[in-house]
Amino acid sequence: MALGDRLLAISGSPTSQNLTLLFPPLSSLLPMPPAIFLDKDGTLIEDVPYNVDPDRIRLTAGAIAGLQQLHQAGYPLIIISNQAGVARGYFAEAALLGVQQRVRGLLMEAGIPLAGFYYCPHHPAGSLPQYAIPCDCRKPRPGLLLQAAREQAIDLQRSWFIGDILHDVEAGRAAGCRTILLDNGNETEWELSYRRLPHHVVKDLSEAAEVILAIDRRSIPTIPGVPQ
Repeated sequence: MALGDRLLAISGSPTSQNLTLLFPPLSSLLPMPPAIFLDKDGTLIEDVPYNVDPDRIRLTAGAIAGLQQLHQAGYPLIIISNQAGVARGYFAEAALLGVQQRVRGLLMEAGIPLAGFYYCPHHPAGSLPQYAIPCDCRKPRPGLLLQAAREQAIDLQRSWFIGDILHDVEAGRAAGCRTILLDNGNETEWELSYRRLPHHVVKDLSEAAEVILAIDRRSIPTIPGVPQ
């Protein structure tokens, strides 16, 4: 509809609704950004099964170097984690707050903010009825990624999911992300199929950052007169 026609179609005095129709917010015209989704245990921090003791949390080798590069490149960093220990009764869901605070603190010491911390407390074989349910948020289902994308206006097709097992890869692919598998020995079953096939395999988060930046910088169109 031409601007004149739109003006004629809007009757009465100017209102915020009418002005929004004529002049949509700038944010609605901008493309949604990609994000880096990260598995937590075995990818971002050393894998200590069912640990919620903040003092035992350590970042993996290469995490600081890799995430600093990705943060500086403008990617939001978002954790996506299965926490079946809640459903199994190993620890209370509230204990995950201390885990989140510790991880955020370790990263902020290096100037790396987290944009989100999403977890699934469920497991169908759990011992606590309120958590022993099938759900869409437990990886390899993509529910947490879809939730994060809705809440933070993320472009999933331009995003990346980095994990250390093929369930992470499957969840990332199901959400439409590109995927990177850390080949650090944590995947032991190797039940491969197309939906579980990673786009790239690397040794740590530092190498993952190098892959992501090399590919995404190559895919950015060159604008004459604008330095790259």
